[in-house]
Amino acid sequence: MRISDQIADQLQALIASAGLKAGERLPAERQLAADLGASRSSVREAIQKLASQGVLQSRRGGGTYVLDAQMAQWPRESVVDPLSGLFQEDPEYRYDVLEARHALEGSTAWHAALRATDQDKARIRECFEATLRFQVVGDPYLASRSDAQFHLAIAEASHNLVLLQMMRGLFDLLQATVTQNREKMYTVPETFGQLTNQHQELMQAILDGDAERARATVWSHLEYVHNSVRTLDEDEARRKRSTRLPTISSKS
Repeated sequence: MRISDQIADQLQALIASAGLKAGERLPAERQLAADLGASRSSVREAIQKLASQGVLQSRRGGGTYVLDAQMAQWPRESVVDPLSGLFQEDPEYRYDVLEARHALEGSTAWHAALRATDQDKARIRECFEATLRFQVVGDPYLASRSDAQFHLAIAEASHNLVLLQMMRGLFDLLQATVTQNREKMYTVPETFGQLTNQHQELMQAILDGDAERARATVWSHLEYVHNSVRTLDEDEARRKRSTRLPTISSKS
């Protein structure tokens, strides 16, 4: 295990043991390095790793804050590390992640509709509203992350620990494979409108306790995401091919 990974685990343990909540600030980077007996560069790399996983958020000139304290309490290894190399070799594997989400989230949405507590429902609504808020201020990165948090909140509301752990394991792969395209999706007003409507329909189905509608809605939503990501990939590949076209010089 790399040093930065070890430091990331120690930071997660620190968040859990200190009882830090979302929105609370971590000690300064220099203090963390001293407390953990590590270099500042290793601490910085560990913070970046946890930021990519949705645990922390670094604010330029403003320190590092806990984004999701609950995620700090879960191990991140499992199936994620062995698969991560595949995505670097072949980006097409990202679609395997989307297919896996289709299988998992149909179940989490179904169970969430039947089991969600008032607290669970408030958390789902909070994530939905955060996505809208970040979109309004023009931050597609945080909007896309709130999108992912929305889906994780539904998994938490399923109260099935196996499904939840699998979803958390997929979270890393999701960030590694489709984050860039998710951000692009949020820069297109029409696409954002579609995503918002789909999330709202899914949330309402869960709030209403309608398991069949929740499952059907999340399946339809993920199919839309799959098609949108595929279109973005194809457009990007087409643009790259066009830049490789030979230049035709005109002769007088």
